[in-house]
Amino acid sequence: MENIEGQLVVLAHIILSSVLAGIIGFERERLDKPAGIRTQMIVAGAVTFFVFLGQEIVEYFVKAGYADRINTDPTRIIQAIVVGISFIGAGTVLQVAKDHTIRYLTTAATILMSTGIGIGIALKQYILTIGVTIFVLVINYAIRQFAIRIENRASRKKK
Repeated sequence: MENIEGQLVVLAHIILSSVLAGIIGFERERLDKPAGIRTQMIVAGAVTFFVFLGQEIVEYFVKAGYADRINTDPTRIIQAIVVGISFIGAGTVLQVAKDHTIRYLTTAATILMSTGIGIGIALKQYILTIGVTIFVLVINYAIRQFAIRIENRASRKKK
C-alpha cells in the first residue's frame, strides 16, 4: 500500500465501515444510550484500519526479506482487536453497575458488532456487512418493540 491509490482505497473502506457503524450508533444515541454515533464510528474505523495495517505489516516484512523469520497468523490481529474492544464494552456496562443493576449490555454488544463491521469491510465482505448492519437495527428496534409489548402485557396482568 505504498501508492497513494491503495491508501485512498483503504481510507474509503475506513469511511464505509464508520458510516455503517454510525447508523447503529445513531439508534443507540437516539435512545440516549452510551456509545453512540461517534464511538461506534471510531470503533469500526479503527478496526478496519488495524486489519489493513496487519496485512501491510506482513507484506512489508516479506518484501524486506524476512518472510522466513516471521510467523504470520492474521487471525491473531482479529483476536487482539476483539479482546481490546471487549474492554470498551465492559466499561460501558460497568459505568452504570454502581446501582447494582446490569444495564447497557445491548450497547456493549453493538460495540462488538461494530468491530465485526470493521473487520467485514476490511475483508471486502460488503453484502454480508451491510446485511449485518441492517440485522442489528432490526434487533435493536423491532425486537425491542416486541419486548416492550410483552412487558406491558405482563404488567397489565399483574394489576
